Amino acid sequence: MRKHTRRRFLGLAGAAAVTFAGSPLTQTGASEKAKTKIPFELGLASYTLRKFSLDETIKMTCRVGLKHICLKSFHLPMDATAEQCAEAAAKCRAAGLDLYGCGVVGMSKPAEVDQAFDYAKAAGMRVIVGSPHPDVLPLVDKKVKQYDIAVAIHNHGPGDKVYPTPKSAYDRIKDLDPRIGLCMDIGHTLRIGADPVADAKLYADRLLDVHVKDVSEASAKGETLEIGRGAIDIPAFLRALVETNYSRIVSFEYEKDADDPMPGLSESIGYVKGVLATL
Repeated sequence: MRKHTRRRFLGLAGAAAVTFAGSPLTQTGASEKAKTKIPFELGLASYTLRKFSLDETIKMTCRVGLKHICLKSFHLPMDATAEQCAEAAAKCRAAGLDLYGCGVVGMSKPAEVDQAFDYAKAAGMRVIVGSPHPDVLPLVDKKVKQYDIAVAIHNHGPGDKVYPTPKSAYDRIKDLDPRIGLCMDIGHTLRIGADPVADAKLYADRLLDVHVKDVSEASAKGETLEIGRGAIDIPAFLRALVETNYSRIVSFEYEKDADDPMPGLSESIGYVKGVLATL
């Protein structure tokens, strides 16, 4: 399904890097100008490092050069006190990380909605990546207005009976507060037969977060691979984000190799940064 083979992309990326490095503009602020072309930042969904402690996760995130992080409950339990939330946020700040969000957070009951918003507020988060049951969406809408914290609904592909696709989430929230939107998981989007590139454009007005990954095939059997090795047209997807002026976070969620994710995560980050250098 990809339009660019891995070998061809690597050749393009190398050529772009040589051209850019040799340009006199690199001496006169070209890097700042280049940044304006890419409206979004790269981050990490900490589910990637689920086998590691919060302290280890912070160090590993910094090691791969990412500056934004969305914490899963493995690293900051949902029942953490306000003080524990603040302490975790302080650890991230001290390391130079922006703790921008949490998730994926299940919210099936009103009490879980209340807990999620109190948790996010205590940690200074801007977004809750969640999977709220349709019955609690009116309460989520109320809380978003009260707390000014966004909720990005995550699609989980085959097996998810409520939010399998970005469309299934969009249809339920399109008339709610615009701070309720989508966290598009492009791997699960492809696994259920939807098109991540088309959906990024179609639902751009409600795209609040992105989980970027690659999968082996466009079916329920698709498994996570290092980005660039699978079936998703990553260059086309990133280009769609640029064209629609997506200006939030694109977070890596590398689900493979849970015990030793750093090689595959690093390769994935390098591939994405290479693509962005060619756009």
